[in-house]
Amino acid sequence: MTILLMALMVTGLHAQSKSDLPNVTVKDLNGKDVNIAKLTNNGKPIVLTFWATWCGPCIKEHNALNDVYTDWQDETGVKIYAVSIDDSRSTAKVKPTVEGKGWDFNILLDVNSDLKRAMNVSNPPHTFLFDGNGKLVWQHTGYVEGGEDELYEEILKVAKKKK
Repeated sequence: MTILLMALMVTGLHAQSKSDLPNVTVKDLNGKDVNIAKLTNNGKPIVLTFWATWCGPCIKEHNALNDVYTDWQDETGVKIYAVSIDDSRSTAKVKPTVEGKGWDFNILLDVNSDLKRAMNVSNPPHTFLFDGNGKLVWQHTGYVEGGEDELYEEILKVAKKKK
């Protein structure tokens, strides 16, 4: 009984230190493989936000995030990865959309929905915040104008814990 209890405690401790970023490989806009489990940001927060070119609220959210992204980076060091869930029929629209909007964050392509499934995303926009150790600390679905302020408050909490 004692050995079982100790094994469960060790397993629990191991699970707590394990990253919540799934071991899924997607592509960036240049076709380079990116393993999500290996994303790092020098101990600073990481945001994964799922979107699609056909999703109006997603475009609004990303425009709003882009407006504040440089300030957020200066203040917290946060890194945003915008994960397109466009499939093979619409993925060709991703790069022109991103370039046309002038979005400055990292764009990833989840054409086969592997990351979407691993993160249990059903509908975009769906935003996840990870601390500097890759632990999921907050998530939100949908977008309403000003919603980025709630995300920023959560980013600040994570950034302050690191200091």
